[in-house]
Amino acid sequence: MAGIWVLLGTLVVATAAGLLLRRRDGRIKQPKPVTALPAPVAGALDPGAPVTLVQLSTTFCAPCRQTRALLTHLAGKTDGLAHVDLDVTNQPEVAQHLGVLRTPTTVAYAPDGRELLRVGGVPKAADLLEALEPYLKTSA
Repeated sequence: MAGIWVLLGTLVVATAAGLLLRRRDGRIKQPKPVTALPAPVAGALDPGAPVTLVQLSTTFCAPCRQTRALLTHLAGKTDGLAHVDLDVTNQPEVAQHLGVLRTPTTVAYAPDGRELLRVGGVPKAADLLEALEPYLKTSA
């Protein structure tokens, strides 16, 4: 009988954890202050674009491929939006410096290196464009 209670308890905890992770995935977060950008990130910023989406990925990350396709498509159809994918597999110090704990993480930067927003997981296209709209309009 005790085994059944342990099983039920485990299922409840696992379900709650899964729902929490699903709810957090793709949510847009406010920027974290960073004093200086790591060289790979600073070099990836497009000075001609009002917003550069820097995607931090790892080699064997399946959601990273989905995010890359989505962000490449958005950057291709949205004026003033650039996209760069940085693989941090062999440069974990970049992710550590930026406070990135999971991949994919997408960080939107202004041309001066100021962080505008960040998204952990696969972003939702409509939500991302809505959040970036004020930054894209001010430059047009």
